[in-house]
Order: sequence, then C-alpha cells, then structure tokens
Amino acid sequence: MTSRSSWLERVATAAIGPVVEEFGRVQSIGDGIAMISGLPEVRLDEVLRFERGQLGFAQTLDRDRIGCVVLDDAETIEAGDKVHGTGAVIRTAVGDNLLGRVVDPLGRPLDGGAPIDAAAQNPIEAPAPGIVERDLVTQPVQTGILTIDALFPLGRGQRELIIGDRATGKTAIAIDAIVNQRNSDIVCVYIAVGQKSSSVARSIEAVRQHGAPDRCIFVVAAATASPGLQWIAPFAGMTMAEHFRDRGQHVLVVIDDLSKHAATHREIALLTRQPPGREAFPGDVFHLHARLLERAAKLSKARGGGSLTALPIAETDAGNLSAYIPTNLISITDGQLVLNAKLFQEGQKPAIDIGTSVSRVGGKTQAPALRAVTGAMRLDYAQFLELEMFSRFGGAPDERVKTQLAKGQRLRAMLSQPRYAPLRLVDEVGLALAQRDGLVDAVTPDRMADLRDALPAWIDQHAGAAVSMLATGGVIDNERLAVLRAALRTLAAKLKAAAS
Repeated sequence: MTSRSSWLERVATAAIGPVVEEFGRVQSIGDGIAMISGLPEVRLDEVLRFERGQLGFAQTLDRDRIGCVVLDDAETIEAGDKVHGTGAVIRTAVGDNLLGRVVDPLGRPLDGGAPIDAAAQNPIEAPAPGIVERDLVTQPVQTGILTIDALFPLGRGQRELIIGDRATGKTAIAIDAIVNQRNSDIVCVYIAVGQKSSSVARSIEAVRQHGAPDRCIFVVAAATASPGLQWIAPFAGMTMAEHFRDRGQHVLVVIDDLSKHAATHREIALLTRQPPGREAFPGDVFHLHARLLERAAKLSKARGGGSLTALPIAETDAGNLSAYIPTNLISITDGQLVLNAKLFQEGQKPAIDIGTSVSRVGGKTQAPALRAVTGAMRLDYAQFLELEMFSRFGGAPDERVKTQLAKGQRLRAMLSQPRYAPLRLVDEVGLALAQRDGLVDAVTPDRMADLRDALPAWIDQHAGAAVSMLATGGVIDNERLAVLRAALRTLAAKLKAAAS
C-alpha cells in the first residue's frame, strides 16, 4: 500500500501539459553545408546541434531557410534529420593547460594526450581593443633573423604580413621567429589553416626540437578538416592568445595562412548562395580579416600592458602583390615581408625583398644598440643592388666601384642565414657593427658563414660584459662597444689567416 500511495502521489504532482519543442529539419546536406528549414528564432553565428550530436553554426539567415556550416563529420547527417538551436555562440577552450598541446579550433586534443582541463570556454569572436585601451608599439620582438631585426623590426602589438609565392620560405620565417622565443617571455600560438598534415607535423616537430614547445599552442585545422573548422581556426587561435594578453603577458600569433582561409570563406559563401564579388569572393572578406587582425594590439597599462603580435602569412601567384587578397591584407597590416622567388632560387635565404618589404612601425621598436649600428644598412644594401645591376652591362669598374661591390657582397652573405639558427641580440649587433666599421673587409663573402658560426662563442669569451649589458637592457656603452669592436677585429683577422 505504501508503494501504491507514493506512486499515486507522484502522479498527482506531475506537471501534465503540452511540451513545446522547437526544431528544424535538414533540407539538404553537401560539402560541409547543411540547408535547414524551420528554427525562426535562430540568430546569426548561433551554434546548432544535429540529431546525432554534430555541431554547426548559422552562417546565413534567409527568409525560409538557414545556411549552416557543419563543424564535425557531416557524412552521417541526412536530409530530414532534426536540428536544434542552442542559443550559444561558438566557444573554444582557453588556459594554461593548452600550452604544449596540439588542438583543434574547439580546443579538443589532436596529439593523443589526455583531455584538456580548460580554464574557461570563451567565444571565438571578440571586439578589438579600442583606441584608448591601446599603447604605443615600442618593445621589440626579437626574431633572431638579422634581415628582419636589422631592416624591418617587429614590435610587440604589431601586425606584420609575410607574403610570397609558394615554397619561398614563408613558414620557415614564422617558425624561426617562434623558435627564437625560447629565450624570451613571449607565448606563441601557431595556427595552421588548410595546410597539409605532413607540413604541419614538420613545423610542430621543428619547434619541439629547437624551441620551447611548453610555451606554445598549436591550433590545427588541416586540409582534411571540415571547412567550418578551417574557417573558425584563426578566430579560435586569437581567443586562446587573448587569454594570455589580457593577463599582462606577451603573445606571438602565426596564422598559416590567410590565403587558404579566404578560399575557405569563398567556398562557404558560394555554397550558401551569397552573392560573389571580385574574384568570386564575397563582399565581406575584407571585414573578415580586418576584424581578425585588429585584435592584435599592445594594451595600455590600465589594461595590464600585455601585447598580441600577429604574423599572418599569405600566398601570391607569380609574385602578384596586386591581387585581391594580398592588397586587402597589405592594407590591414602594419607592414609586410615580401619573399622573392628569384632570390630563393639563387640561394639567398631568407629570400626577403628589401625593395618591397616594409615595417610601418620602423626603428621605434628596435633595441637601441641595434638601431645605432644599422641606421644606414638598408640604404647601403639598396645602393649595392642597384650598382650590381648596372655593373652587369659591362665595362671595367674602377677601384671605388669594386670596393663597394665587395662590401655589398659581404653584406648579402651576412644577411643569409640558415634555419633554426637564430642570432642573439649581441650577435646581431656584432655583425652589423663589423659591417659598418669595415672590420670584416678582409673576410671574403664565402667565409661570412664561418664568421657567423664562430661569433657567439667568440663574443662570450672575449666580450662577456657586452653580452650581459645587451641582454639586460638592449643598450651598450662606449667602453663595452670598444671591447666588442676589438674582439670582432681579432676574429676577422683569425679567419683571414686561416684562409690564407
């Protein structure tokens, strides 16, 4: 009787009435895009959940249907399946536990490790800091690449585009910049968008071997991933980086690459029947990348003083910088490093074209000691290239021209640098000083690589005070500069004697 009475009591108190369930139906599915009917209350970019648990987000809202980009495997989704709105926007995992991990844009592990205990789940879209929330870009990001640090310095909070043809070393420059942060306080986020899995694996392995992987996050949406994951990858990576920036830390974000991201955006737009524009890209592709890259900034002291530096990568076709996406990105960023295929084929690596590359922040971000010895380097190199071009027309050059050509050839050899061999600030100052003051005039261009390889240990041994001073403040006084100059002169003489 007791069980019967409790059962009757539960029946009497049960809420009986109509239950409203709002859902839509899949009309069609293909190429990672689902067209859905129903769900009149769904908002743009809202996360939708399919009948078998897959997720997607509303990309277009038409009068009678929704264009949904699927984030998971779409092969099991069929026409007629139920779809429910969640009322939420796309979020990704953030926190210290992502450091050292390889994750997808939603923060799910791809490295076979344990599930990630995230500090929070933050929206992938966030407004860029306002003008009053920003500070001047004055602190350097040392890449360890002499051509960049000396001629096109990168600052914390800057957006510097790396652009060039296919297979000219764009990713190599970005990975070298990440590797060099092993001795800095900068956290790195590498975002792979639409890249081959083998290429991504090589990049990750390079950082693990030569850099500090425990202070890096690898966000991977490979070419085999769904278009939805490739589309959200740069935004998710920015959100992960902003977690550190907003705590007063400094972050370097590499996006590899935005050309493929733009192609994915075009593919999604055409499949959802948005009107095409120039080169079949939708009209909002400029806004897409502008709102992404504007999130890179140096924050004011009131906001914690953190910074987010962006190194987006873009690919050109036959060196055409005037194409739609390259011109968009050049106009958005604070400078560009243009890689020249001809220089790359001639063996000049990194193959940075100094004539078309620029940093709009300029020497304000350079370490004072480096700025003092590289002030005329770019002009000298440009004059050498022009003189070399004219000397090819024939005629016997006089001794003055021969001297200038030899000096330029040494400078070109000095700017050539192997991968995974970043230079310390003191090494860069030493090389630039030796070139400026003619301390290496007796060294032939083919021995400049030997000079660069021997330089770190030699300076540590013979100019240790200069090393310590530059490491702490980026400046060097006249006394230690004289000691460094003497050490460089001795090393050059030693190399000359060894060659003779």
